[in-house]
Amino acid sequence: MNDAELAAAAVDGWRCAQLAAAMVRCDTRNPPGDETSILPLLSDTLSRLGASVEIFEAAPKRTSLLASVTGTGPPGRPTLLVNGHLDVVPVVESEWTLPPFGGVIRDGRLYGRGACDMKGGIAAAIEGLRACLDAAVLPRCDVTFHLVADEETGGRWGTEALTAAGRIAADAAVVPEPSELQIGVAERGVLLAEITVSGRAAHGSDPGAGHSAIADAARVVEALHGADFGGPDHPLLGRPSCNVGQIDGGTAPNIVASSCVLRIDRRVLPGQACEDVVEELEAVIRRAVPDIDYTFEVTAFAAGSELASDDPFVDLVAQATGDRSPVRGLNLGSDARFLRNDLGIPTVVYGPGSITMAHRRDEYVLMTELLEAAMTFARLFARFGGDHT
Repeated sequence: MNDAELAAAAVDGWRCAQLAAAMVRCDTRNPPGDETSILPLLSDTLSRLGASVEIFEAAPKRTSLLASVTGTGPPGRPTLLVNGHLDVVPVVESEWTLPPFGGVIRDGRLYGRGACDMKGGIAAAIEGLRACLDAAVLPRCDVTFHLVADEETGGRWGTEALTAAGRIAADAAVVPEPSELQIGVAERGVLLAEITVSGRAAHGSDPGAGHSAIADAARVVEALHGADFGGPDHPLLGRPSCNVGQIDGGTAPNIVASSCVLRIDRRVLPGQACEDVVEELEAVIRRAVPDIDYTFEVTAFAAGSELASDDPFVDLVAQATGDRSPVRGLNLGSDARFLRNDLGIPTVVYGPGSITMAHRRDEYVLMTELLEAAMTFARLFARFGGDHT
């Protein structure tokens, strides 16, 4: 049995699940945004594995944990980064059948907010490292964990802040977001925008005396929602999409509406710049309503990103899965975009759980997937930095 398989055989699935459950019991909802409650648990866990640990606070209570384990390889050995976020989305507790922060393990599943997205993935990566040490298979690379704040609301106080501070350096990276144990190499970005349509008020008994902003907005909704923006399909991501998710307009039923606000979610493909996407959207609006009076405000933009499917690191991760995991694209975004786009670090998304379970009531991750992911990380840590790098 080679070193990678020795390390994988040392993975303890129950130990991994227990760590993930303990992480779920730490309430790190964002908003409001406060990751401090989980830091003692992870600091202690990683320190016991020989990691040097540092707390990075980008803003009050917006804390990330940086931990590094020194490998046994020669000077100049590579660094493998695991980037995972500690924050989770809010919950409506009345909708849950189990306590959202209970970390309940039942019928082969770990339940709780963050179990899938993505505390389970972080626990699997830590268990993979612990298995290497238990098997006396010391990584030949330096293994670094960036367990970060704020991914759920854009990453400003987490990976983006670390990038701006020059604190990220690695030869390759894994983001253990839920990917159904497939290897994510491409993901869409997103543009969020607010479109304010203006009209002219009048008495509701005589609509023709005014100009209804709601009527114009309805035509904009029809044009944008589900629009085909043309261009070839991306082989892994298909085509861009647009969702009109919110609408707010008018003053009263007996007044012709003088204002209507639309809020949209426009998913973008890798390589599409913010200004180009805005130009596309505005062209659609003007075609639908040529005489429209409106303003367009971008409220957030996150670029798409991708890593070539034939990158050697993708092949190495595939080998670590036992060549069972296909390459895929992700419609949703992650902090991988900062690593790929801003720093040029070969980065894959790989983790237990399905994104279809994320942000839902009774969120869960399968125990079998935690185990399999931890075994993949153990093999990867054992191989990266050796002859297979």
